[in-house]
Amino acid sequence: MKKLIIPVLALLLAGCGFHLRNALTLPADIGPVLVVSPDPYSPLAESLAQALTRAGVVAPADPTATEGVATLEIISERWGDSPIALDNLGRAQEFSLRYATEFALRDASGQDVVPQQIIELSRDYVAPATDAIGKASERELLSKELRREMNAAILRRIGAASRRP
Repeated sequence: MKKLIIPVLALLLAGCGFHLRNALTLPADIGPVLVVSPDPYSPLAESLAQALTRAGVVAPADPTATEGVATLEIISERWGDSPIALDNLGRAQEFSLRYATEFALRDASGQDVVPQQIIELSRDYVAPATDAIGKASERELLSKELRREMNAAILRRIGAASRRP
């Protein structure tokens, strides 16, 4: 009986339709892609450029060139931190950290591959007023996680738009 459990479980898993997500693929005619951001040192822009390179997209030889280069434009990045729960003394105990990014991907001719859109992510965290050090470190960890998730969300949108006929 124990010998049958493993093959049965393997068959059930194979039959459920689960499959790994395919890697990001962009149309072959898009050419090199330049990631542009209002902040030249934006961690999001840097991670997107690295992710596109890992996906096989060529970075332009000249980062200032705009001729014949597709552009992934990060139009804006906004962070928000608002209290969502108070203690009996009116001090904030729980916060909601929000991160919104507006972006667009245009090919070398200026046509929209991914039209301008906004992605907003949020996470809630508990931060007692008496623990200032823990609050700052938790917020920093959450902001790194949100940046990583934003990167993945933008790449998923690009991948979905490139698969459309």
